[in-house]
Amino acid sequence: MKTFQSLKEFPALVGQEVAVSDWLTITQEQVNQFAQATGDHQWIHVDVEKAKAGPFGGPIAHGFLTLSLLPRFFESTMEIVESRMGVNYGLNRVRFMAPVPVGSRLRARMKLLACEPIDNNGLQMNWEVTIEREGAAKPVCVAESIARRYP
Repeated sequence: MKTFQSLKEFPALVGQEVAVSDWLTITQEQVNQFAQATGDHQWIHVDVEKAKAGPFGGPIAHGFLTLSLLPRFFESTMEIVESRMGVNYGLNRVRFMAPVPVGSRLRARMKLLACEPIDNNGLQMNWEVTIEREGAAKPVCVAESIARRYP
């Protein structure tokens, strides 16, 4: 985990990869819980036996489950000591580029694209987050995430 003392350190990091998360294993239990929470019970996610005969050879995680891991990846990779709060401000672009078979290990690479001052001495940061699957040639998801942090 990288530790930053304050938000003032981030403008100098624009254009750089700031953090890389540890690997995280995607389980069938996570997929089932996500299906329950969202109402998306499509068989390619939750019917293990049917999914084995399907196009991916087994169940795959929902794309939005993969995307929903962004806060976890950020929280596990960096701490800003003099920041009391961060909020998700939205997304500019998201692409799901490859499936995530259950049992896959994922990690995220965070590149700071831009940062600008906002009200209350805060900072709005645009991050390119590339989620990789261990052993895969291409990312499973690339998203531009916008976060606001406050001292």
